[in-house]
Amino acid sequence: MSQITLYLDDATQALVDEAAQASGLSKSRWVAEAIRKYAAHEWPEDCLALAGRFADFPLREDAPSVADMPRLGF
Repeated sequence: MSQITLYLDDATQALVDEAAQASGLSKSRWVAEAIRKYAAHEWPEDCLALAGRFADFPLREDAPSVADMPRLGF
């Protein structure tokens, strides 16, 4: 298992301390889980569950066409 050193300002350190204690995890485990959560390259399950849930959501093919607005010259 590798180790890293983090340099945190006092306010950020306090946030880590409070969050780790509230979740019942060590600071190391809490930081590792935060990294896994925010550095993941996949969509969260609760987000994926929303796919197809909005029957009235317009798709690109169904969107009304709007004429392009004239542009101002420079």
